[in-house]
Order: sequence, then C-alpha cells, then structure tokens
Amino acid sequence: MPDDVIRPARTEPRSTGIATARRVPLSWPKDRNFRILAIDGGGIRGLFSAHVLATLEHRFLGGRTIASCFDLVVGTSTGGILALGLGAGLTASALRDLYRDRGCEIFPTGGVGWLGDIRRWLRSKRRFLRYSYDSEALSRVLTDVLGDQKLGSATTRLCIPSFEGEYGEVFVFKTPHHPAFKKDLYEPMIKVALATAAAPTYFRPHSNGGYTFVDGGIWANNPLMIAVTEALTSFDVSREQVCILSIGCGDDPYRVSGSKIFKGGMLHWKDIMLAAIRLQSQSAVGQAGLIVGPENLIRLDVPKSVPKIELDDWASAIKHLPAAAESVVDASGERIAQMFLQQSAQPYAPVYRLQ
Repeated sequence: MPDDVIRPARTEPRSTGIATARRVPLSWPKDRNFRILAIDGGGIRGLFSAHVLATLEHRFLGGRTIASCFDLVVGTSTGGILALGLGAGLTASALRDLYRDRGCEIFPTGGVGWLGDIRRWLRSKRRFLRYSYDSEALSRVLTDVLGDQKLGSATTRLCIPSFEGEYGEVFVFKTPHHPAFKKDLYEPMIKVALATAAAPTYFRPHSNGGYTFVDGGIWANNPLMIAVTEALTSFDVSREQVCILSIGCGDDPYRVSGSKIFKGGMLHWKDIMLAAIRLQSQSAVGQAGLIVGPENLIRLDVPKSVPKIELDDWASAIKHLPAAAESVVDASGERIAQMFLQQSAQPYAPVYRLQ
C-alpha cells in the first residue's frame, strides 16, 4: 500500500467511481471490542455533549483525552466539530471551555434587557428570509482551535457527515482508516467542520472545491448507523464486539396537533423538518440496538426536566446544560467507565499518510 496519495480534484459528484465490489474488511483482534463514540448535532447544545465527555475525562481518566479510549468517533454538525477537535488532539475539557467561553461569538446574545429581547426577536424573524448568523464568526473560532490541520493528520478514526447540494448527494468525510478511503486525506479540518455545521436558516451553505455543503443533520443528525455500518464493513468484527456510546443534545417530541390536523398546508407544516431530524435519531438508536444488542449501546441525552433550549441560545445553554451533564454522568458514569474507559483503544495507523 502506498505511503501517500495525490489530493484528488473535486470536479465530479462524490459518487463517481463508487466501489462496485464488497469492501474487504481489515483484520481486528478477536479479543478486543470495537468502541464507538457517536455525537449528535444540536448547535450550541453541543455544550451538553462536551461537558459529559469532559466530566468523564476528569472522573475516570485523570484528564487524559477521552478520544484515546475509542476506535472510531463520528459526529454530525456540532457533534462533528467535537469529533474533529478530539481527532485534532484536544481534550473534551478544552472543547467544553470553547463552547462555554466562545459560543457567544458564534451565536451573539444581542445583549440584556428589552433591547436585547428585541434584537433576538428580530433575528428569529429574519430566519424566514435570510440566514441568521455570520459563518465567518464560526470560521474564526474553529480556525483558532483546528488551525491548518488536515483530516489525514487526525489521531483517531473519524466519520463526519454532510449534505452536498451541488449534485444532491449525501457526503461523509472519512479519515484514511481503510484502503478505500483516500479522497479526504488532504481536506482541512476547518472545511470539514464548516461543511457539517452549515445549518439551514442559521448559516450560509459552505461552498468549497466545486461543492456546496449543508449541515449533515439534514439526513444524519444522529450518526449512529453511519458508525455501525463503518465498523462492520471496514473491519473484521462481529456484532457482539461493537460497543457504542451515543450522546444526544436534547430531543423534544414532535406532536401533530391543532392546525396541522384541521387546516394542513405548508404554513402549518413548516417545521416538519424538525420531526424528520428527531425521528431519524430515534430510528438510528433503535436500529443500532437491534444490530449490536441493547447491552452494547449506551444512549445519553439531555434530561426531560431541562427547559427547551434553542440551538442558538448560548445563554440558556451555559445556564442549564453543565448541571444536566453532571447529573447524567452521576447516573451512568460507572457503566460507561466499565465499558469504554478501562483500556486504551487499538492503535490507529492510517493507511495513507500526508506527504
């Protein structure tokens, strides 16, 4: 296998040249589980996921990065940013601090008092006609964290979903952890982060290399099944060897009532995308549990007792989510530590290397 590859041109659909034969799985020790960390999308509510992981680092790993205990990390949107940060060598504690301290740069609060309330109201109404936030602010924060690192330099295996709007295809960025994956070796981590987190109505779609990227949450807000598929097709592991820690960012039930029933029409169903995102997540958890067994899957989410938090509400996030994360780790931390944190992950050696 070659030690390096040439960065490919981006002039055709991602699906061009797709494999026509079954992927040959790489060997995997029969006495080691394949441990997966999967992180949902959810905007600034990703503070919950970051705080959960940071608390686990503090309580069970002596501050060592939690990425060292997982064989594959997958994340969508804000979860993709966390996954990339872990792959770049950051601790979850550093990422938690980033959300807490600089989230207001990405999602400005508008200030306090009546003037701040008016600004927030105007921004929410502007979303009907125009995206609400400047992606340059997100880009600046991510650049300070990820720098010029490439996906091929990640210290752990990563899968980051997005949606490509130029050709209308799903798009998953992958580290070169299998011979079939060499397209994304030279992709800047900052580009991957912006591609997975370009949430419609919040940020402008991210254009790069002839592609137009939209938030991966459009089709895989919960990337759990991407992870399961990746493990079982890229490596010679049995279903019983796959263990998953899946972290959500809060999921209020979507109810069909009122004007949706009696009037219908596009105006009354304008928020149907929220239902699609939530049901996709619910379906992914159910399917993964059937495949690997419920005993091999831990799903964490924001407790129902926490008030509803919009994905751009930084002030409410820092007020409620840290305590919520602590309570979740209080309840499940010992089981998580037993399943995932007792030993380091199998060493990751990329198939292809940066020149």
